[in-house]
Amino acid sequence: MTTRDYHLTLKDVGGHQPEYLETIFSLANGHFGVRANDPISGNPISGTLINGFYETAPITYGEGGFGYAKLHQTIVNLADLRHLSISTLNGHPFTTSKRLAADLNLNTGVLTEQYQASSQQGETIQLTVESVIGQNRDSFWAIRYTLAADNYAGPLVVSKSIAVPAAAEEIASADPRKTRMAGIPDCKTDFTAPNTQRYQIQTKASQLAVTLHLQMATPGGSLLNYRVDLSDGQPHALDYQAYVGVVSRHNTIDPIVPVLAASLEELEDDNREFWGKIWRHSEVSVGGNPELDLAIHYNIFQLNQSAGRDGRTDIPAKGLSGSGYEGHYFWDTEMYMLPYFIYTHPQMARQLLQYRYQVLPQARDRAREMGVAHGALFAWRTINGEEASAYYPAGTAQYHIDADIAYAVGKYYDVTGDWDFISQCGFEMVLETARFWVDFGAWHQLDAKTKRFEFLTVTGPDEYTALVNNNYYTNRMAKHNLELVVKLAAELAKHDPNRLMAFNVTPADLEHFQDIADHIYLPYSQQYQINAQDDSFLSKPRWPEDRMAPDNFPLLLHYHPLTIYRYQIAKQADTMLADYLFPRDLTHDQLEREYDYYEQVTTHDSSLSRSIFSILAARLGDTEKAYRYFMDTARMDLVDLQKNTADGLHLANLGGSWLALVAGFSGFYVDHGVVHISNHLPQELTALTYRLTVGKSVLQVDLKPDETHVQLISGPSVHIDVNGQAETLMAVTAPTD
Repeated sequence: MTTRDYHLTLKDVGGHQPEYLETIFSLANGHFGVRANDPISGNPISGTLINGFYETAPITYGEGGFGYAKLHQTIVNLADLRHLSISTLNGHPFTTSKRLAADLNLNTGVLTEQYQASSQQGETIQLTVESVIGQNRDSFWAIRYTLAADNYAGPLVVSKSIAVPAAAEEIASADPRKTRMAGIPDCKTDFTAPNTQRYQIQTKASQLAVTLHLQMATPGGSLLNYRVDLSDGQPHALDYQAYVGVVSRHNTIDPIVPVLAASLEELEDDNREFWGKIWRHSEVSVGGNPELDLAIHYNIFQLNQSAGRDGRTDIPAKGLSGSGYEGHYFWDTEMYMLPYFIYTHPQMARQLLQYRYQVLPQARDRAREMGVAHGALFAWRTINGEEASAYYPAGTAQYHIDADIAYAVGKYYDVTGDWDFISQCGFEMVLETARFWVDFGAWHQLDAKTKRFEFLTVTGPDEYTALVNNNYYTNRMAKHNLELVVKLAAELAKHDPNRLMAFNVTPADLEHFQDIADHIYLPYSQQYQINAQDDSFLSKPRWPEDRMAPDNFPLLLHYHPLTIYRYQIAKQADTMLADYLFPRDLTHDQLEREYDYYEQVTTHDSSLSRSIFSILAARLGDTEKAYRYFMDTARMDLVDLQKNTADGLHLANLGGSWLALVAGFSGFYVDHGVVHISNHLPQELTALTYRLTVGKSVLQVDLKPDETHVQLISGPSVHIDVNGQAETLMAVTAPTD
């Protein structure tokens, strides 16, 4: 499978607003990210974001209560590494600029831009900017500015330094998705050499610290005063390198200045190696729509840029492309993004799950705080593992996050067979979440012989329906969580019985887990012959037609939550998400009824929604609808569909776009070790080709309108089922990365 030469340019995006372009062309590596701001003009939300580097501040409640989240956790928008000061020799600064072109090479990770910079006197120069962030060498970033004459051709003075960020005034907004400004940290800077600056940052409340270093790599360079003369008619290139240290606790910064030996060319080589491996394992190509082909490539590129790779960080909801949602981690990772990594880069998937294990102590504490005596409750939105959601009806009440994480652990193990992870981390997470469900739920005695297990006052994925009894998705996921712990305990008993004993799990405990799983209530409507979203959803009135105007969406910005809660209106896929995750639970006819019903009452105000509706439409054979939903999913940020990409990319949607291609158009899933593929390619596309990894086997799937082919690229034999026909692909030995 040959990788095409993919480039994202200004003609491929939906707008040219500066803040929007900063997000779209941002560079990151899971450790830190740099927004692609105008290097001359800049703006208050430009800067550098470090994954897991946050400040805290008390959450102010008009009327607080026990167990409410106590502290905001907000990713800190650090100094702008891209800014450059240029002036003429007689003191005319170039203060404004216009972005003329931008080119992000998705195979090499190199961003190239052209600007025209202007002074107030009307003098103009041309500025070309090349930048790249290290991937394997993930502490480094490099940038090259090439200055050339325009209507001005004379001497210039160039200055560049890491400046203490100005206090940006926060714009009052009712939109919870918007960027929130953190307090300005304590900053100290010094110049250890004319060409080298050290910049030390320490947050005041969270007590985190990091050091940045900036170096001018041009021979004889001086950061604060470098002379360039354009009168010779030649372009002049200036090279700079930055080093971003590891986040640490207060007063533990290594004061030694690192040797900055990562030039632009060295980081380009680093990127070619990294992205070459990424595309060999997860290349996707779509025939029949070049814009769509580029979009899915871009989405995968940004997914890989955003994922924490150190076992201590996760994927912020906006990645490292912007500070929307305050840099928090949500259930988005496990349900929408982790599948991509599980099937293409399992080591990254393991590191993301490792983060959840690191915050398991905080999850245990949160369960106690919520009045549950055993088990753990993971925070709905967090960076450090503690709950940071100030609005509990759409935050803590989404208890399903426990089962989402357990589901992801189970899926990771099913696909990779990584028993070491299960033994060391995974089983404990599944056990603690299972224990939570046991203590959190309640038995309901229907009559002398019949009882069922229920979960009361919960919020499912649909945040427009809060604090209800027996949300179908929550109950179904809890059932899976309890069944999974029984399954894994049986395997642990075989592999390492002493390890199982260390968790104080008895046969009676496992029988209890299974008994509860067998009796969990899954609400069903006899009237509509569909799974009911919860005990009350189907009995509520529909959202009024006169409030369906486009100007009223998203509803959360135009109506009080209690107004929305009174109606039968869904923000996103809820019961439908359970239908996607558990395809064997219902017949084709029931799925068709549920799809028709819930589609009518879903606004898709959440970016997480359309991908699931696309997958299920494909499963039902409605490829036209599947394609329509998929187009909105795949190009959401490139057309700014949600109108808030300026605050950062919609990372869960990027993962959802990959799922819609793979699980939707090709019907991919793995069941009991068998890879299932069914061709649902829409007529708008001429072909779909992608690669993924199942266990230690790398597969390539090729779809055409009347042809489905699965090839084993490398690894042991694989049992497959293609359009209902079973076969075995024999082992192939091939070089591995």
